[in-house]
Amino acid sequence: MAGDGGDAGLVGLVIVSHSAKVADGTLELASQMAGDDVRIVAAGGLEDGSIGTDATRIMAAIEAADSGAGVVVMVDLGSAVLSASTALELLDPAQAARVRLSRGPVVEGAIVAAIQASIGDDLLTVCDAADATLTQDKLAE
Repeated sequence: MAGDGGDAGLVGLVIVSHSAKVADGTLELASQMAGDDVRIVAAGGLEDGSIGTDATRIMAAIEAADSGAGVVVMVDLGSAVLSASTALELLDPAQAARVRLSRGPVVEGAIVAAIQASIGDDLLTVCDAADATLTQDKLAE
């Protein structure tokens, strides 16, 4: 987990990927861009190191990332969405209400979400910024 001393007023971030290496690398990059105040937790791969997603690991990551301002969850592929949705069902309803799943791409969305969280934006603004990366043209001049 990055940003272990996260500010109680900042939105947290969970990065869900089928690959632990993808999740960990995305966490590293997002943390470098946003600084140490944002709680970012990777939930990649399965407990044994194999490829996959696990709803209980995602739930634990959400709990660790939530400082009270909510959590944006970035997911890589379709079954990660299913696992993240299941994780929300496992959470206390009050905490689940502070979680948003982003439609944005994992890497770009996580970086933008982390930066927006680091400047103190609220949960919906952070999620909207991550979602907006879905349609950004990287090659636009």
